[in-house]
Amino acid sequence: MPLVAGVDSSTSGCKVEVRDLDTGELVSSGRAPHPATTPPRSEQHPRDWWLAFESAAGIAGVLTDRRPDAIAVAGQQHGLVVLDEDEGVLRPAKLWNDTESAPEAAELVEALGAEAWATACGSVPVASFTITKLAWLRRHEPDTYRRVRHVLLPHDWLTRRLTGRITTDRGDASGTGWWSPAEGRYRADLLALVDPDRDWPDLLPPVLGPTEPAGTWGTGADDPRPDGTWGTRPPTVVGPGTGDNMAAALGLGMGPGDLALSFGTSGTAFTVSDSPSADASGTVAGFADATGRFLPLVCTLNATKVTDAVARLLGVSAAELDELALAAPPGAGGLVLVPHLDGERTPNRPHATGLLAGIRSDVSREQLARAAVEGVVCNLLAGADQLPADASGRVLLVGGGARSRAYQQVAADLLGRPVVVPDADELVALGAAVQAAVALTGRSFAEVAEAWNLGRGLVVEPSGETDAPGVRAAHAATVAER
Repeated sequence: MPLVAGVDSSTSGCKVEVRDLDTGELVSSGRAPHPATTPPRSEQHPRDWWLAFESAAGIAGVLTDRRPDAIAVAGQQHGLVVLDEDEGVLRPAKLWNDTESAPEAAELVEALGAEAWATACGSVPVASFTITKLAWLRRHEPDTYRRVRHVLLPHDWLTRRLTGRITTDRGDASGTGWWSPAEGRYRADLLALVDPDRDWPDLLPPVLGPTEPAGTWGTGADDPRPDGTWGTRPPTVVGPGTGDNMAAALGLGMGPGDLALSFGTSGTAFTVSDSPSADASGTVAGFADATGRFLPLVCTLNATKVTDAVARLLGVSAAELDELALAAPPGAGGLVLVPHLDGERTPNRPHATGLLAGIRSDVSREQLARAAVEGVVCNLLAGADQLPADASGRVLLVGGGARSRAYQQVAADLLGRPVVVPDADELVALGAAVQAAVALTGRSFAEVAEAWNLGRGLVVEPSGETDAPGVRAAHAATVAER
C-alpha cells in the first residue's frame, strides 16, 4: 500500500501522520513535544525540532515498517532561523509569538509607510513577522548577525535536514515581510531597510513551486535507518513544505469562498482567494497559499489560552468550563472579557493585557466562563470581518477549540450561520500529507481533496437565542475604550 506522511512542526510540538496515498485514511501517527515558550521572548533551538521529529516519526513507524513514498513538512510561520557559512545554526530561532521586535516593527513601518508595505509584500509588518526579527538581531546581537549566511524559516530548516537542500515555498515565504505574493518574487529593497549593505539574494533560499519536490530523503549518510536497508527502495520524495496555516487550508480542501476559523493557542481566520490582497491597516496579512492562489489571513495571539486560564482560575477542567459556558445566558449577563492576555497582534497591541468589564457583585462562574468564550470568538470575528468579502462557501471551525461545544455554538450564534467542524483532528499534518501526495503523483490538489473526502464533518446550526449584533457590539465598544 503506497503511503505518504505529513509533518506538523508547531510551537508546542511535532506531529507526524502516515496516510494511505489513495484514500487518505490514517495509518499511523506520532507526536513529541517542543520546549515550552512564553512571550515576550519566545525562542526554540532547531535541534529540538529535529529531535521531536525523530521521536514522532519513530512512534508513527516512519523509520521502520511504515516508510512513506513521500513526505512534506508544515511549520510554524515567521520564525527566524539563521545559519553560518557551514549551514550551522547560529542561535535559537525567534518564533512567531516573540514580541521583542515590536520597536523594530514600528521603525520599519515608519520608514516606508503602511500603505507602501501592504503594496510591496501584502502585509504591514508587526512583531510576528520575520523581517522584524532580523532587524532585532542586527541591533541586539551584531556579532551573530555578521556571521549570518543563510536566512530560513522553521519548515525550511526541517526540509533541509531531510533533503540536504536549502529551499522554501511561496506560502511560508509570504509571511517573511520580504517576499511579494502579488509579484511572486523577493523584494531585496525591503530587506535593505534592515541593512543596505548585505547582498540579500545570496542569503535567501530558492522558492519552489506548489508541486515541485524539494528533494529526497533516505540516501547516503542521511539514511534514516540505522542498518542502511532503505537503499533497497527508492528514496522518499520530499514535498516543498509550507507554513502551518497554508497546510491547514490544504487539509480542509478549501476553495474560494470558504472561511476557516482556527481556535488553538492562538486564533486565525483565513480564506482562499484568486487575487492577492493588500491591507494598509495591517489587520489582514496578504499571504500566498500552497496551491498557487492566495490566503488572506488575520491572526490573534490569544485564543484557547484564554479559556485555559479561566478554567485554571475557576479550578475546573476544560470540559467543565465548556458546561459552565453553555449554562450561562448569551451575552454573559453583560460581562465582557477582552482576551488580550499576552499582548495582541490583531488589533496590534503587543504590550496589552486582558480586561474584564461589566462585573457585578452577583457575577457567576457560568458568566465568567461564557464571557471568556465569547471574548475569544468576538476578537477573532472582528478580524475576520476585514477579510475579502465572499460568504458563498463553508465556515470551517478548526483547532483544539473546535472540539468544544461552547466554542462551536458561540461561533455559530455570533456568525448567524452554520459552522462545520471537520472530522480530521490534525489539519496541518493532514495538509502536509496532501502536499506530499501531490508532489509524488502529479495529481491536482482538488483531485486529492475529493479522493480523501476533505472538509467533511459535524454541522452546528445557530441556536437563534443570541443577540449576535449586541454581543459583538459590546465587545467592540469595550476594546475601543481601552
